[in-house]
Amino acid sequence: NRCSSERNTSEPAAVWSLLCCSTMAPMGIRLSPLGIAVFCLLGIGVLYHLYAGVLSSRLASFKQKSTVDLRELLALSVEAAVQGGREVKRIREDNTLEEKSKGKTKEGASEKLTLGDLNSHRKMFYLVKNTFPNIQVNSEEHANAEGEATVWTRIIPEEILAKIPGDKEVPAEKITVWIDPLDATQEYTENLRQYVTTMVCVALDGVPVIGVIHKPFTGHTVWGFVGEGSNISPRASYNTNSPKVIVSRSHAGKVKNFVQTAFGNSTEIIPAGGAGYKVLALLTPTDEEQEAADIYIHVTYIKKWDICAGDAILRSLGGQMTTLKGEAIDYSGLEGNNGGLLASIKTDHKALIKRLPNWEENKQS
Repeated sequence: NRCSSERNTSEPAAVWSLLCCSTMAPMGIRLSPLGIAVFCLLGIGVLYHLYAGVLSSRLASFKQKSTVDLRELLALSVEAAVQGGREVKRIREDNTLEEKSKGKTKEGASEKLTLGDLNSHRKMFYLVKNTFPNIQVNSEEHANAEGEATVWTRIIPEEILAKIPGDKEVPAEKITVWIDPLDATQEYTENLRQYVTTMVCVALDGVPVIGVIHKPFTGHTVWGFVGEGSNISPRASYNTNSPKVIVSRSHAGKVKNFVQTAFGNSTEIIPAGGAGYKVLALLTPTDEEQEAADIYIHVTYIKKWDICAGDAILRSLGGQMTTLKGEAIDYSGLEGNNGGLLASIKTDHKALIKRLPNWEENKQS
């Protein structure tokens, strides 16, 4: 074999076989299978040494779960509620509501939609989403806002830093944010400004942990972070023997018998607009227009963005918001709560639940 006789003994046998060794045939050269295999292995080795570091770092980055600092998310939620509130206030004062109906509520009332709802949604939704794109954000409205480039400054207010000194990192996939860009739209159209709020809630695995309620027309912002603190406090005392019960204006008549059966005919019923306003009625008043109540009751279907923020604030203060059967409300999955609700603070919540009569209408979806 000519190839064998001409081999340079200084070259490795495998390389010589690849480059030359084969059975010479009249029509050309046939490469050795062994040589091809060795050459491929050498190539793979070179590529591995060149790119192993890059591949491993990218794989680690892919596997690493993105996290969010809940303290930052609280500060962002406050800013979102305030920015949305500015739009709500401006449009109401300019009287450019562009009011229309987006359908009927489950009680048959017209469900209003205004420019205040839409503009507030754009500000709030995209401020949160542009800052933390990996978290789930659910808003009452669904208007597009192409080109909305609002970005948070990442400045945490001193009030929050003082109460929550350290970072609170959690995986982004565990978080659901619920936004109500304009709570009490019906009252907003009637110019009953005291009931109007903007709200943001952060739920972790379906449990509310951060709540923000902002009152655009007074400028007051209330927040609570479960286990960490709040910027509001409960009142000194509550009357549960003959309580003041705050309920929705839209079905005050329906709930009257329900409440009086539970707490007696002398029970005072306070009709009011906005779930955020009703929760604030259980706490230390933020302004002169805020009414005071001992218990908040709702007996019909209600959306989770209406109640999540208030639930979180009450929890942060040791209070509770449950269904009428005393069940915790899960803030993941579907947007609606069919079980009605009872909200209280500094009271025996379980004892209140036992006093409630059966209510079948709340089962309707």
